[in-house]
Amino acid sequence: MNKKQKKMLIRILAAAALMILMNFLPVRGLVRFLLYLVPYLIIGYDILIKAGKGIRNRQVFDENFLMAVATVGAMALAVYQDGDYTEAIAVMLFYQVGEWFQSYAVGRSRRNISELMDIRPDYANVEQDGSLVQVDPDEVEIGDIIFVQPGEKIPIDGVVVEGSSSLNTSALTGESVPRSTEPGEEVISGCINLTGVLKIRTTKEFGESTVSKILDLVENASSRKSKSEDFISKFARVYTPFVCYSALALAFLPPLVRMGLMGLPADLGDWVYRALTFLVISCPCALVVSIPLSFFAGIGGAGNAGVLVKGSNYLETLSQVKCVVFDKTGTLTQGVFEVNAVHHNKMEREKLLEYAALAESASSHPISKSLQKACGSPVDRSRVTDIQEISGNGVTACVDGHRVAAGNAKLMKRLQIEYRECHHTGTIIHMAIDGAYAGHIVISDMIKPHAKEAVEALRVSGVTRTVMLTGDTESVAGQVAAELGIDEVYSELLPEGKVEKVEELLERKEGKLAFVGDGINDAPVLSRADIGIAMGAMGSDAAIEAADVVLMDDDPLKIVKAVRISRKCLRIVHENIWFAIGIKAACLLLGALGIANMWLAVFADVGVMVLAVLNAVRALFVKKL
Repeated sequence: MNKKQKKMLIRILAAAALMILMNFLPVRGLVRFLLYLVPYLIIGYDILIKAGKGIRNRQVFDENFLMAVATVGAMALAVYQDGDYTEAIAVMLFYQVGEWFQSYAVGRSRRNISELMDIRPDYANVEQDGSLVQVDPDEVEIGDIIFVQPGEKIPIDGVVVEGSSSLNTSALTGESVPRSTEPGEEVISGCINLTGVLKIRTTKEFGESTVSKILDLVENASSRKSKSEDFISKFARVYTPFVCYSALALAFLPPLVRMGLMGLPADLGDWVYRALTFLVISCPCALVVSIPLSFFAGIGGAGNAGVLVKGSNYLETLSQVKCVVFDKTGTLTQGVFEVNAVHHNKMEREKLLEYAALAESASSHPISKSLQKACGSPVDRSRVTDIQEISGNGVTACVDGHRVAAGNAKLMKRLQIEYRECHHTGTIIHMAIDGAYAGHIVISDMIKPHAKEAVEALRVSGVTRTVMLTGDTESVAGQVAAELGIDEVYSELLPEGKVEKVEELLERKEGKLAFVGDGINDAPVLSRADIGIAMGAMGSDAAIEAADVVLMDDDPLKIVKAVRISRKCLRIVHENIWFAIGIKAACLLLGALGIANMWLAVFADVGVMVLAVLNAVRALFVKKL
């Protein structure tokens, strides 16, 4: 609770205590009015000041004006009738209680987002004259060397040149499991160094680093309003003057009709009381406050879970998604080649892998790296001579005095070696030793652990169609799609082909379409879809700029979480809209008929607002979605 909230709470308690005390004092007339005026001014002076400023600035019709007119009118009626001032003070008191609840809820949402903002680094360590000096991150240039001690935030994106450590990425990804890093690996700003000292060569300026882009995204999210928020803003601009003029008509037209046409007593006091009650009921606080707060809370809760939404309009669109289109590599698969099968003849599996890794050791191709990784031990290049690369076929080399051939079926045919076909999907490396076929190795892109679970969960969440687009071959794409349960698959597509397919899917008009990609090669498609989701986008400029929603790690289940967060938020928004409008309409009718008194008006205004605000706060809680 901040100082402002504490001060308001003291005012509320003081005014309530004084109001209760006044009921036991046997005073009448002017003294009674002056005594009751004290708690009224304690609790309502700021509302009166705001109403006065609104009138002076010609921005009359707001909730402060409504509360001021209603309570001042109620006080005037009590003076005229020498009656009870409690109603007027109670209306203002409960209104301020509602405002306090709103302030507390907004503060809670802001604290949730401020936890994300804690990723902002305060300084960078650079070496000057043999010692470390703290400088402003803005002063560090690309290529400079910075040092990050244990417990410090990485201030700028870069590459580790010395040291190894574990990094806490929870502020970016929402995941609590630390990630290890070693020399040669890229690291991004905003992560917390947990163990060893890291020496990092910067690859970006501070303003272009991941942390700066994320903070800019979150800070500007509130500027992009949803249709629901625009509706409420327009509604309030029309609704407020309408109820003010309606209350004025309710106060004076019925008495004039009764007196002029019907010859009955005017009973002005009763109709003015009805009009004042009508004004208190009509205050649109529940809608004006709770709807933006619901989106604000939803964006804040999502940010804490590692789902960054660029604005409430995107959150609203995401909730309406019925078709999800996936890129394959890097989204549903790991985007890293791995050896997943070795079919060998008489030679041992480990020996076959070792010979393949040695033969491919001169290549920087991902296939060569996957063979070296599967081999499990460092490659001794001195064991390899006479390496010859045959374009589009493979390589031949002399390993430990043996002639080794490693490549595709074309290479085996070229060398006139009889080989065996493999029915596994992936890249097949056929091996021949000294002219005799020795077996083959299957290398493929591995499906992510939670990919199938994510596709199933999306279907349960109401997504009616899942589609996969890829530049990979038809056989590989078909196998992945079948394994994951994808409804449609389109293969061998160039980036422009993906855009064309997305446009075709958009023409079907089966609800909103979301495209999920890694954000680097898929920027055109991310921009074209109704909602673009970039996943695993830590450090990817293209992802953060092109996508509408950014998932800060590569777990496919985060896609499901993003959809569920948006739907929960919009469900809360719609609940608040219908609840607030329904209660208001019923109470306005009762107030106009003289059935509702000022206490019911207090519930219709403050009670509904408090309930709507408390409901909106639910959007913060997204961990279990």
